[in-house]
Amino acid sequence: MHNATSGAGARGAFTPGTLALVVGVFLVQLGFLLSYIGSFHHPDPQGIPVAVVAPQQAADRLDGLPGHPLEPTVVKDEQAARERVEQRDAEGAYVMDRRGGQDTLLVASAAGGPQAQALRRVGEKVAAGQDRRLKVVDIAPSGDRDYESLTAFYLIVGWLVGGYLLASLLGVVAGTRPARPGAGALRLAGVAVYSVLSGLGGAIVVDPVLHALPHHFVALWWLGALLVFATAACTMALEVFCGIVGIGLAVIIFVVLGNPSAGGAFQKHLIPSFWRAIGDWIPTGAGTTAVRNIVYFSGNALGTPLLVLAVWAVAGTVLLLVGSVRRREPGLTLPL
Repeated sequence: MHNATSGAGARGAFTPGTLALVVGVFLVQLGFLLSYIGSFHHPDPQGIPVAVVAPQQAADRLDGLPGHPLEPTVVKDEQAARERVEQRDAEGAYVMDRRGGQDTLLVASAAGGPQAQALRRVGEKVAAGQDRRLKVVDIAPSGDRDYESLTAFYLIVGWLVGGYLLASLLGVVAGTRPARPGAGALRLAGVAVYSVLSGLGGAIVVDPVLHALPHHFVALWWLGALLVFATAACTMALEVFCGIVGIGLAVIIFVVLGNPSAGGAFQKHLIPSFWRAIGDWIPTGAGTTAVRNIVYFSGNALGTPLLVLAVWAVAGTVLLLVGSVRRREPGLTLPL
């Protein structure tokens, strides 16, 4: 009798639904490997926007380099070139000295160390090919405690993890679909409070505790709150329409696709075109860019990343509330 019961229990464990979940996890794992290795295994500069202080003929030579590593725009002088970098219209600048044999390359390692290094390598080859010397000037270096400007990325990842883990926990404990719109609104209110506290916690860690990103406490706090809320709201919306599978979809969006394309380890102009195309429109990439622009570039070019985060937050909120109106499937869940 005991053996028969055990056999029935084992057969019950391997239901079609369980098998589908296992296959889903396996596919997410393969997607994780493909996404990370595919984007990082061969970083190669492609179309890095640079300001050029030189005759148009020289700019055309830069534009025609093998592999098209640079996307040059001619500007009138070095000050204009610096402004384009600081305002995030360019990632670097090549300044040709027409009176001597030494050119100057302006880089901004705060936007990403690997990208600055790639610009340096390209610039050195260009100067050597013209029998000229090259001086490299980092006009926006990352902080002493922010190696390769990686802190922004890991701060964003930490906030994102908190957002989708909270939503996942609520889905498991309280049900993936709120019982009514009022319950959905209450859940969102709780997430909002958590998001404000989460943003505060992250800002405390990177500023007064570790001094990795100092002097921008309030701006980082509220950026973190927006990011966590957007992540959690979208994860809950996915759960409403897809059930527990929505958690896996959130992982695919925010981690499998979002992390490699965010510009953390390698910036967008160093990774293949697919990841380069999606990075700015996923909260991971938008958040990483926003943190760097707040800390190192005087808040320039914040409009697009903040708009992206706001759109995700609003979309998640609306879809969660709309999904709460749909007829609830019977099942044993808590009322919230």
